[in-house]
Amino acid sequence: MASMTVAPRRWLARLAATAGLLVTVVLLLIAPATPASAHAVLQSSSPAASSVVPSAPAEVVLTFSESVRKVPGKIRVIAPDGSRADRGEPSFDGAAVSIPVDPAGERGTYLVSFRVISADSHPVSGAFTYSVGAPSTPPVDSGDDSRANPVVGNAVKVARFLGYAGLVLLVGPALVLAALWPRRLSRRGPARLAWTGLGLVAFATLADLWLQVPYTAGGGLFEVTGEGFGSVFGSAFGTAHLVRLGLLAAAAFLLRPLLARPSGRTDAIILAVLGGAALLTWPLAGHPAASPAPAVSVVVDAVHLGSMAVWLGGLLMLAGFLLRQADERELGAILPIWSRWAALAVSALLLAGTVQALIEVATFDALLNTTYGRLLLAKVGLFALVIAVAAYSRQLVRRRTAAQRPVPVRRAVLVELAVTVVVLGLSATLVQTTPARTAVAEPSGTQAGLFSTTLSSPLFSLQVELDPAQRGNNSMHLYAYTKDNQPQPVAEWRATAALPSAGIEPIEVPLLPLTDNHAYGDVSLPAAGDWQLKITVRTSDIDQATVTATVPIR
Repeated sequence: MASMTVAPRRWLARLAATAGLLVTVVLLLIAPATPASAHAVLQSSSPAASSVVPSAPAEVVLTFSESVRKVPGKIRVIAPDGSRADRGEPSFDGAAVSIPVDPAGERGTYLVSFRVISADSHPVSGAFTYSVGAPSTPPVDSGDDSRANPVVGNAVKVARFLGYAGLVLLVGPALVLAALWPRRLSRRGPARLAWTGLGLVAFATLADLWLQVPYTAGGGLFEVTGEGFGSVFGSAFGTAHLVRLGLLAAAAFLLRPLLARPSGRTDAIILAVLGGAALLTWPLAGHPAASPAPAVSVVVDAVHLGSMAVWLGGLLMLAGFLLRQADERELGAILPIWSRWAALAVSALLLAGTVQALIEVATFDALLNTTYGRLLLAKVGLFALVIAVAAYSRQLVRRRTAAQRPVPVRRAVLVELAVTVVVLGLSATLVQTTPARTAVAEPSGTQAGLFSTTLSSPLFSLQVELDPAQRGNNSMHLYAYTKDNQPQPVAEWRATAALPSAGIEPIEVPLLPLTDNHAYGDVSLPAAGDWQLKITVRTSDIDQATVTATVPIR
């Protein structure tokens, strides 16, 4: 009677999982196409930046290096008197954005500020001025800050980390319970771990969708709108995350019987297909889908992520359960099999990671001189340490001493897990960092870099960004925030740059206020060395503070 009851349940679970997979395929087919681009940059404009034109144009055209998408309400043209000069919504045609403006505009300097979304779901913002007839005092954009709150940026990284951690917690128990778990041991502990992992992945996916709204449009954690959600859901990023949620729901039907008791081969195959499809949603929502070879990048990134989840999830099951609960006979049968699985997973991890790095970095110079490249080198160094510890564990298994002496193996596994937690953190940061191949491909042809730091004073905190942080012309962005990370209105900005070691006296940096808390300036730094930035911010008639920063210039 029990078997007759279980059979319909398994049939319904398989039917639900298959339906989920079909829905996923349909969503992928109707998803908007993603062009092969990443971190678009403004290549040109009409009128050109800082130019003086004889008469007011009927439109302002921005041309980016790659196709971009709209961020609602974040493209503005400000007239010399501070009013809005743009008329109607801008039109997007691939890499070109056309902004209709008042053709009867007054003489003077106009400010164009923009924020768009590149193909890899990351926002790109900037500003420039042009003048009609003759230059005048540049206007100030009194609109909302077009930059995401720093809290949002950090929350995005935390959500990505939780998603990776949840994947490890889900895949490890599911794999071991399906193929290696001794029948005499209780399945309750690993089952709880797997459900925790499933919950973490679902939570991280929902958090990603929520955070993408303020991350792309600017603002705090709860500054979201229906229009913002509509824009996110209509993008490839939103589609990939919705597909992931559907696959997780479908997989839950098959996961429950697998975690409770040994499951059939058909259930395991369907679950594996669902898992493979879910893995593809990570690269489809990030850099790989916008690489020069998107098909290759998406596949190798999915293999990279899946190998990581198999390897770390299996290590977690060994350290947390098998090496503590299984007896010598069981370990003697389990460890050789796991050793082969781990070797295969690590090989796939290395191969996929190498291909991925070649695509995203492209040159040795980019590897050494970009933030993405340096983070990747740190990840490789830590991974080499993990491989060395894993090799030690494998030697114990080959000598057949691991089953008799599980304590050394368990210690080695714990070391592997501790180091790989840091590796996961680096991975979460890497997916939010401009790829090295893009960072060195500025339109001017110069090598790109970015110096970014946060300076604190009793009145405010100041985010300072200097790009490309090398000899020659540099652009400086300053963002002022209150102590609770809210935009801080600024009455006056002043900044100087000096190089005492070379006898260069302070150079005045002309600053253009773009919003109440955001200023922009251009400065030419003629020599390499540790430049001293001195920035004074006045927040009222009587309140002001000065902060300093040391910027290494190559």
